[in-house]
Amino acid sequence: MKRYSVFAIAREALRQHSGWTRAWASPEPAASYDVVIVGAGGHGLATAYYLGKNFGITNVAVLEKGWLGGGNTGRNTTIIRSNYLQDPSAAIYEKARGLYETLSQDLNYNIMFSPRGVMMLAQTEHELRGYKRTERANALQGVETRFIDAAEVKRLVPIMNIDGPRYPVLGALWQPRGGTARHDAVAWGYARACSDMGMHIIENCEVTGIQSAGGTVSAVNTTRGTIGCRKLGLVVAGHSGHLADMAGFRLPVESVALQALVSEPIKPCMDVVVMANTVHGYMSQSDKGEMVIGGGADHFNNYTQRGSWMHIEETVRALIETFPMLSRLKMLRQWGGIVDMTGDRSPILSKTPLGGCFINCGWGTGGFKAIPGSGWAMAELMAKGESPLAAEFSLNRFREGRFIDESVAAGVAH
Repeated sequence: MKRYSVFAIAREALRQHSGWTRAWASPEPAASYDVVIVGAGGHGLATAYYLGKNFGITNVAVLEKGWLGGGNTGRNTTIIRSNYLQDPSAAIYEKARGLYETLSQDLNYNIMFSPRGVMMLAQTEHELRGYKRTERANALQGVETRFIDAAEVKRLVPIMNIDGPRYPVLGALWQPRGGTARHDAVAWGYARACSDMGMHIIENCEVTGIQSAGGTVSAVNTTRGTIGCRKLGLVVAGHSGHLADMAGFRLPVESVALQALVSEPIKPCMDVVVMANTVHGYMSQSDKGEMVIGGGADHFNNYTQRGSWMHIEETVRALIETFPMLSRLKMLRQWGGIVDMTGDRSPILSKTPLGGCFINCGWGTGGFKAIPGSGWAMAELMAKGESPLAAEFSLNRFREGRFIDESVAAGVAH
């Protein structure tokens, strides 16, 4: 793999950029692999990458029914934060945030990580108390956050109206080392690194069935033939329940659409990420000047990747009181992603009832921020059979009542 550098750019400029090669190979499927991972989104590719980097397991295939990164990885709002209340959540999200800081160097690929800071507004007395509680929990967890007052919020985001009649801003939970990254670049960077290690990334290859022998996975049936495997990782976000059915077990998840939109580009006016959980909206400004806006997930189960006018109206209406300038902007585009929700709004990283089969799902609306930490934990789980980061997120917690309830603790699942 050619290493990207300023010298490579200068060299290729002198020869009309004729020496660039494909970022990742497009091989035909082999008859079998040591590990097959279903899902070439951020989590699946990160799992493959850390299997190779941390454990030397490179006889790996990553199967994708569509195009690489065409699912939720390319359909989110790119927020990265780790200020969760519960210890297991804070641990895996902080691991991810830390890995994001050096990911461009690790992958030799610019993921455009921007540690611009994330603030979560307290707009009721209940939120104010809740975020102060989270601030103290984060201090014990080693996660850098602090509660700031309304004046500091206004200083950081001058375009904000902090004196709204219904929901005035009382302060915010501020994580200065949170931020954003380019979602497509994260997938592309991991794919390039995996391909360089000799792994096979196979696009347009839908899994249609899972074979087992003696209670252990043996192969997957695909639209490009049967592929044998010793271990299988299911990392398919909103379609996790469908794949679990093929493997012979059920998951406690529901699939819903999560929608977002961007405005027309405008001059720079906001250099932090703002989340307003009381009205359920959040916003940042992209490098191109677009205001990236999101809200809550749909209130009914569905598998659509289209947006809806009802949801856009609800989200924008909620944000306009706090950001009056939004009312003058035109919408540029909208999209939806399919997320799978667990009852406690925390993920599942676990062995399954089928031997040799592992599942990574249930990230809900918080999947993008967790990609490196999720991949690290899933790779360790598949390679060693256990992982400290994944231990609390097993399937058994639902049977044993060990819920990791972030639906209330975080105020919102994003």
